[in-house]
Amino acid sequence: MNPGYKLNNRYEIIRSLGEGGMANVYLAHDLILDRDVSVKLLRLDLRDDPHTKRRFQREALAATQLSDPHIVGVYDVGEEHGLQYLVMEYVKGTDLKEYISAHFPIPFHQVIEIMEQILSAVEEAHQHGIIHRDLKPQNVLIDDQKRVKITDFGIAVAASENSLTQTNTVMGSVHYLSPEQARGSIATPQSDVYSLGIILYELLTGKVPFEGETAVSIALKHFRDEIPSVRQFNEDIPQALENVVLKATAKRPDERYQSAKEMADDLSTALSPSRKGETKFVPSTVDQGETKVINPDDLNKAVEKQGDTDSIDDSQPKKKHRKWPWIITLLIIIVACIVVWLIVPTRVVVPNTSGLTQTQAEKKIKKADLKVGSVKKETSESVKAGHVVSSNPQAQHKIKEHSKVNLVVSTGRQKITLKNYVGKDYATVAESLRNKGLTVKKVSVYSDDVDTGNIIKQSIRSGKKVNAHKTTITMNVSTGKKKITLPDFTNKSEKEVQKYADDNQLQLTTTQAQSDSVAEGNVISQSPSAGTKVTHGDSISVTVAEAKQNTTTVQISVPFDGSNNQTQNRVQIYIQDASHNLTQEYQDVMISQDTTINVPFTLNGDSTGAYKVIRDGKTIMSATNIQG
Repeated sequence: MNPGYKLNNRYEIIRSLGEGGMANVYLAHDLILDRDVSVKLLRLDLRDDPHTKRRFQREALAATQLSDPHIVGVYDVGEEHGLQYLVMEYVKGTDLKEYISAHFPIPFHQVIEIMEQILSAVEEAHQHGIIHRDLKPQNVLIDDQKRVKITDFGIAVAASENSLTQTNTVMGSVHYLSPEQARGSIATPQSDVYSLGIILYELLTGKVPFEGETAVSIALKHFRDEIPSVRQFNEDIPQALENVVLKATAKRPDERYQSAKEMADDLSTALSPSRKGETKFVPSTVDQGETKVINPDDLNKAVEKQGDTDSIDDSQPKKKHRKWPWIITLLIIIVACIVVWLIVPTRVVVPNTSGLTQTQAEKKIKKADLKVGSVKKETSESVKAGHVVSSNPQAQHKIKEHSKVNLVVSTGRQKITLKNYVGKDYATVAESLRNKGLTVKKVSVYSDDVDTGNIIKQSIRSGKKVNAHKTTITMNVSTGKKKITLPDFTNKSEKEVQKYADDNQLQLTTTQAQSDSVAEGNVISQSPSAGTKVTHGDSISVTVAEAKQNTTTVQISVPFDGSNNQTQNRVQIYIQDASHNLTQEYQDVMISQDTTINVPFTLNGDSTGAYKVIRDGKTIMSATNIQG
């Protein structure tokens, strides 16, 4: 189905979200309610398959009966051009399988939070008589806020449904399959509890308990083998938490939790200090042999035949018994036992080598009349370097004498290569590193150049390989530009204000004005006002009081020089006051007789003025200390 297609003229397809064995799932937009939804569309090649259609309808029916915040809601069911579809709530995130892969190891408290949400949804389904039968991390969705929702009720059944429709049919995903489902028996709520125990196991260890080359071999392990200890994988896991796994995955359904709620209640206190020192849960040993059912007709025939034989024996005379047939029979049995002893190899128990050094493990294997096979090296979060993580076959399995036992030996905890995190968002980086096991510390510093929340400096250089669980990295994180609270500059000198601006990297602008109350050179007003917060590079301005001005007029009498028959003299006057200095010409006039010139002086405060008079290029008079 192509993007842009409008299903039922309401749901506009945006893109594909995934393909399954029964249906394809698309992200779509509900044009009427203006929201994103996911659309599950029955595959074209299966639209005429009655079994698949029933399963598809069963999912719709099961999901519409349930209303729980941790179950993906079904909004609409329909059919277009012969294709059935479901319109469901869209969960923006990933499935739990991918989440475990990306975030392992997951803190224990978060594991419990995830499981409690799953258990809540399963309990809701069981309360409505619905058994999921296919609980696995791939059917658990988790969004960015770690909210969990269960989906895919495609093989769910009502607890009251005719058991004959289930018998001899193995339903569900084999890695999470209960022993009774593996035998093709009826699924019960305890079957879902078993699957929940396997999911909890995977959350704690990052892997499923049983692997195999075929689905049958894995199913047999669920049916026959004990669940491996999660504490052997990680000794930090509390015994109370392991007990939840062991009880949920007991082989006998009656030894498991009788409801999802009971499991949730037990799980909620698994990290409580009051349960420290709890003894390990040990389920009873179960004979997994199948019950042999005898056909009543066959039984009746056997009885009738025996009766006929008895009648014949009674009618004939008794013969003398001979001993030699019994001797021959005994000899045959003895010979058969010898042949079996010679032909059938002796089977021995694989010893437990977990936690031993490689040398110790090899000695123990050879002592058990077995051979050491391949030795694979891999990292381990819980087993020391050089010690055995696991063996294949596993401990306690019976195998032929002189068979090979393969070992997995720890190289220690995985080392990770640190990257250059400078300029990256601290919250994102810290979460990623903590999920890998590192300890991350934060130091907040001001920065004019780096945005708030981004990393300025890291204590360990990029490219270095470190042991995550033994490493602490410190990040200097920007809190943005330093906030400065402006003081009150009133009556401060201009020099003081300039020093404050320089020390705090502020731009200062100064203007002057007359003031009757503020001394000359001191601040009259400021902008922004006192108490305002500013940062480096911001501008501030102050108005500084200038000195009071006095005005006086000086009469300068300039004599006329008529020598050499001159009829005119050029007179140049220079003054010094608040607005002029003696290098600037104030007045230039021509005179033909003695002349008096009035010159005004503007003087600041107690300052004095001065003047000089030049006549035809020669200074003829000057004066200083002119006061207002």
